[in-house]
Amino acid sequence: MIELGVNIDHVATIRQARGTYEPDPVWAAVEAHLGGADGITIHLREDRRHIQDADVEKLRELAQIKLNLEMAATDEMVAIACRIKPQMAMLVPEGRHEVTTEGGLDVLAQETMLARAVARLADAGIVSSVFINAEPAQVEAAARIGARVCEIHTGPYAHAFYTQGRDPESAAVLAEIEKVRRAGEVVRQLGMRFNAGHALNYFNVQPVAQLAGIRELHIGHAIISRAVFVGLREAVREMKRLLREAQLPGYAP
Repeated sequence: MIELGVNIDHVATIRQARGTYEPDPVWAAVEAHLGGADGITIHLREDRRHIQDADVEKLRELAQIKLNLEMAATDEMVAIACRIKPQMAMLVPEGRHEVTTEGGLDVLAQETMLARAVARLADAGIVSSVFINAEPAQVEAAARIGARVCEIHTGPYAHAFYTQGRDPESAAVLAEIEKVRRAGEVVRQLGMRFNAGHALNYFNVQPVAQLAGIRELHIGHAIISRAVFVGLREAVREMKRLLREAQLPGYAP
């Protein structure tokens, strides 16, 4: 059954805006868990713009559900992951000037370096994931470096969905969802886990949740945005309901 990983980075963003101690990402993780989240995702960025090292340590100790640590494949971040041992570490591209992750990791161009990072994570007992564009060549490269999970970048699909008037049957949207489906098919054929995420929200998530073999969606900004109005527990509950509803036999959004 499909699982939901809730990204709580933007809870830390609010805290860091005032340089204070609240809102606490650990509290957010508890609320997400109570709302039905299956995992918590956090991104420890090089510039520490939101999540801090202490957050990672506290969440690893206190979270009662899976912790997915997003990170660049640098020696510093791999060392932190190997010390703290999250259940999953997802390697992502990272640019100092980007607002959020802008595209998938180019595994093809960095196979040797990424293979070393994945091997170090595996030696520490950590499941390795890569965040990649919906391109079969990138999936194949992910398999070669030893990644156990591929998270397929859904940003282009989400952009098409929005620009096409939220019409899931428009040609542009169908073309993008087909790219995600095909990439996921290759992921599964190569024996890896098919996850997806980026820019998914309450309007566009169900076509992705319906894809064959998809195991987990990671969603953050939309859930935290909804939580401003309805609370985090309820925001997670609503998203989880949409995922489960999308997988009912014969369901059509």
